[in-house]
Amino acid sequence: MIPPPIEPKPTDANPPISPLGLAAVAPNSSSSYWKHRERLRQCLMAAGAENLPDYELLELMLFASNPRAKVESLVGNLLDRFGSLAEVLGADSQELAAAGLGIPAIAVIKFIRELALRFLRAELRERPVVGSWDKLIEYCTAQIGHSTVEEFHILFLDRKNALIRDERQQRGTVDHTPVYTREVIKRALDLGASALILVHNHPSGDPTPSTADIAVTKDVIKAAAPLGITVHDHLIIGRSCHASLRDRGWL
Repeated sequence: MIPPPIEPKPTDANPPISPLGLAAVAPNSSSSYWKHRERLRQCLMAAGAENLPDYELLELMLFASNPRAKVESLVGNLLDRFGSLAEVLGADSQELAAAGLGIPAIAVIKFIRELALRFLRAELRERPVVGSWDKLIEYCTAQIGHSTVEEFHILFLDRKNALIRDERQQRGTVDHTPVYTREVIKRALDLGASALILVHNHPSGDPTPSTADIAVTKDVIKAAAPLGITVHDHLIIGRSCHASLRDRGWL
């Protein structure tokens, strides 16, 4: 009987290939990579994650997808391409893949983003949304503020103005999203919602409402009113600012 071949163990001279598509660091390596990672972990535990810059947090995230991968140059490329950690988290899977990430790394990024959104969403379910405006803006910005295309979301609220559900109705192009009033009202009735907050983003970063934004808001209000459904606001989210149609006197 011929014994099976023995595969060589990874070494610094012959590093394995990681799912990130980059050369990995051998686990028994004494290289500076392992020392650097240990230093980052110690900083995270001692100083708190809030005190780490974007590039170090991103390194730690990618370590989680493959502890042996060399990620420093990839992190730099991601931040150059997207601009910030927030925009990396907001990028879609195709954009992340085009930037050089493999499925394990993309999955970790999507996992962390969803955890953050669920944490923020839970806070909106515990108290009236209309009384937690700062939390609402923080949530909406995290959800769609860094998207590269327009997304139209609806926040469905109960009689106490607590969040029932946040749903994306449409995803459009860089400067347009079709909105169907009939579908908005139908879904509100399906969920038993008593109030709505309309939300969409402007990928340009400028949240100034357009004529179409104002028109669709008035259409939804007109259709919702006879059914006893209130439209509290239409929020337009930019990258670092927002606009409220109610505050601007258009509701």
